[in-house]
Amino acid sequence: MIDVNAFRSISYGLYLIASHGDGGRAGCTVNTFAQVTSDPLQVSVAVNKDNHTASIIEQAGRYTAVSLSRDASMDLIGKFGFFCSRDVDKFEPFAVETDASGCPYIAEQAVARFSVEVTDSVDLGTHMLFIGTVVEAERLSDDEPMTYAYYHAVKGGKTPPKASSFIADRIEDAVPPSASGDADAHEDAPKTRYGWRCTICGHVEEVDELPDGFSCPICGVGKELFEKIEL
Repeated sequence: MIDVNAFRSISYGLYLIASHGDGGRAGCTVNTFAQVTSDPLQVSVAVNKDNHTASIIEQAGRYTAVSLSRDASMDLIGKFGFFCSRDVDKFEPFAVETDASGCPYIAEQAVARFSVEVTDSVDLGTHMLFIGTVVEAERLSDDEPMTYAYYHAVKGGKTPPKASSFIADRIEDAVPPSASGDADAHEDAPKTRYGWRCTICGHVEEVDELPDGFSCPICGVGKELFEKIEL
């Protein structure tokens, strides 16, 4: 037996990974960046093989990692987490710097940044695990780093389907108010308000119905991936 809820107890941070190659610059949001040894200073990161970022890292043999601030915006997280670098320049309109090798990183809403030379990679099926040596590291601010738990609990964020830690949640149908009972007894009760929540990034639209052609302003998915919720 595997209780998937047990995986919710594993602690993570939230990071932006980026690299640059013949296919241009690419980046994505991850929660898998981690230090694995101290001497030498080595780190690892798992990136979904379907992400353009993974192919660019393989090509370049290096990447940058930024530890996000607790105050990082959902616009920044969503841009890097729910769009493809093949189709969108995720780095616009954010502040971007480059390390000594010319590898880009987001230089705002972040606590620290790291530059990594890949020394080994492991094919994990859906993901590539990149193991590397840290060649640059810099503290960018005194802000508190964002944890994945904070992203979910306070920011209301969702786990992208391509993330290593993605486990599909059961989406319950919204239950309308009961039509049973005496109508007069509920005449003065406040009317229940409903809205629509994106099941990918957690964005909420406080409307009764979503119009045809609607797409999430944060992650860009269509109305079919929104669930009705009680506000």
